[in-house]
Amino acid sequence: MNKLKIGIIGFGKMGKIRQKAIEKSERAQVVAVYDPNPIQGLKSEIFVANDPEEVLNLPIDAIFICTPNYLIKPLTISALEKGLHVFAEKPPGINLAETILMQEAERKVKNKVLMFGFNHRHHGSVAHMKEIIQNESLGKILWMRGRYGKEVDENYLKDWRVDPTKSGGGIMLDQGIHMLDLILYLGGDFDEVKAFVSNLYWRLPDIEDNVFAIFKNSETGLCASLHSTMTQWRYLFSLELFLEKGALILNGLKTSSGAYGDEVLTIRTNAQPFIAGKVNEEEEIHFKDDISWDSEINLFLDAIEQQKKPNMGSSADAVRLMLIIKKIYENK
Repeated sequence: MNKLKIGIIGFGKMGKIRQKAIEKSERAQVVAVYDPNPIQGLKSEIFVANDPEEVLNLPIDAIFICTPNYLIKPLTISALEKGLHVFAEKPPGINLAETILMQEAERKVKNKVLMFGFNHRHHGSVAHMKEIIQNESLGKILWMRGRYGKEVDENYLKDWRVDPTKSGGGIMLDQGIHMLDLILYLGGDFDEVKAFVSNLYWRLPDIEDNVFAIFKNSETGLCASLHSTMTQWRYLFSLELFLEKGALILNGLKTSSGAYGDEVLTIRTNAQPFIAGKVNEEEEIHFKDDISWDSEINLFLDAIEQQKKPNMGSSADAVRLMLIIKKIYENK
C-alpha cells in the first residue's frame, strides 16, 4: 500500500512532534510543511511552502494543522473543502460557534476524516483506567477530581496566547481543556456546570489564570471537579476517580519535558464488605513511556483507511467539549 502523503501547517513544537510520529508509523510520509518562521534541518525531499494555501493545493491526502488557535477553523474548513483529511490540534476553534462550523463543513464532504488532537486520552495510564471503568471491576464511578497546573513567567505576556482574539481564552482553553476532555471520556456527559473564573495574578483582560469548575450529571448524580491554573508555581497533573469498590488515582504525566514527573496510576481495591480503617489492597503501575503521540497518529490513519469517524477526537467529541467550555466561560 502506498503511503499517505501528509502536509503540516505550523512547524513549531507540535508540528515537529507530529512529523516524528507520522514517520515512525511508516504508514504515511510528510511531503510538505509551512511555518512563518525559518525552517531548518528538514530532509531535502520535504517541500517548504511559502504560505498555508500552497500546502493545501498540493497533491496530498491529509493535512495536520498545528497553528495558533485562531487559524484552526479557517484552515480546517478550507482543507475539507479541498477534499483533504484533517488533523487539527486542540482547541477545536476559539469557541463553540467555530467548532460547529467545522463540524458542518465535515458533514458536507464525503469520506473525509476530521480529528482533533487530544493526546491525553492515548496515555497508557488513561487507557488502563478506561478499561477498569468499562469492565466495572471497581463498580460505578461516584465522583471525580482533576487538577492540572503549570507556572508561566513574564515571557508568557509576549505570546499570542494573551490575545483573546487569537487564543479564545486563557489557561482553561490552553491546558485545562485536556483535563476536561479526560473527565468527559471517563465519566460521560455532564449537564450542570458551575464555575469561578479569575485572573488575580496576571490580570490580563479576558485571559484567565485560574478556573474552578464543578460538573454534575443530573440523571446519574455523578459529580466532578476541575481546577485549571497557571499560577501553580509547581507543575502538577492529578486525576482521581473514586468508585464503589475502590479508587483510581493518577499522579504525574509522562511528557517530553518531564515537567509533570512520573506517570503513576494507583489502583485501590476496598475490602468487601467495606469497613473503614481496614487494610485495603493498592497496586501502583508506573508508565515509563509516552505512547500517546504514536497511538493518536495510528488512530487517525486507521480512520482514513477504514473510511470511518475516529472513536476519539471526533467533531462530536469536540462539540460536546466546547459546549461545556462555553458554560464555564459564561461564569466570568
